[in-house]
Amino acid sequence: MDTEIEWQKSSFSGGGGEQCVEVAQHAEQILMRESDDPGAVTTTSRAKFAAFIKGVKAGEFDHFAQ
Repeated sequence: MDTEIEWQKSSFSGGGGEQCVEVAQHAEQILMRESDDPGAVTTTSRAKFAAFIKGVKAGEFDHFAQ
């Protein structure tokens, strides 16, 4: 990853910037990282990321937050 990556975080994350999940696109991959550990980056495909977001919106992961 030799080009500069523009990380984006949710507008719901507040102003502090701590403990935020950040996402970026690099080539054909979606990159994800935790803002308090920016060196640990996970990658996935656009299709898998879209399926994950769809599942979040449908409530498939709500039991993890309870």
